[in-house]
Amino acid sequence: MTSWSQTTSNRASWLHIFLILIFILAFFPDLFITVPYLIYQLLSSSSQPRAPPQPELPPCSAICTPAIPTMSWFQKRITLPSRSRGSYLVTDHIVSQIPEISSYKTGILHLFVQHTSCALSLNENYDSDVREDMSDALDRIAPEDHKGSLYRHSAEGPDDMPAHVKSSLIGASVTIPITNGRLATGMWQGIWYLEFRTSKHIRNVVATIQGEKA
Repeated sequence: MTSWSQTTSNRASWLHIFLILIFILAFFPDLFITVPYLIYQLLSSSSQPRAPPQPELPPCSAICTPAIPTMSWFQKRITLPSRSRGSYLVTDHIVSQIPEISSYKTGILHLFVQHTSCALSLNENYDSDVREDMSDALDRIAPEDHKGSLYRHSAEGPDDMPAHVKSSLIGASVTIPITNGRLATGMWQGIWYLEFRTSKHIRNVVATIQGEKA
């Protein structure tokens, strides 16, 4: 009797286990795939030798991306020699006042004169007759008004308004490329300072450099 009761109890226990498994299978079918797979992975990893550690590589940006040149800005104000009316070659003076040019591999020098009765230009750097002829030509284009019939504005004398006209015609700035620390002007090009007033004035120029340093 006892043996039969134990057998019946065992059957009931197995039946309960079977029903629980059926219940789990019905609601969580993925467990019957995931659990055996995890067991297999654990057994496989423990039986296989581990690979030696790989050396740590630097980020791709350090080895895959080429270096980008750093653009640099520089600015200063310089003073031109005080001169009366005329056209003057000032290339050497400009270069001597801006030694920073030599530190740029590639760049641009921009010169801007902060006045309305003078100008900057690029032109002939050899024959001084060219500069004298330029001054004479501009005087013919915008002559002084001694009779008071040409211009309305004459607050500072007969050379006042003609100076403004000439300044607008020539311009207040020049831009010159820099190559390997030197101004990349042509063989016969030079920087001109054109003064249009009869009396001497102090003229300031803002020099700005943008480029890649050597």
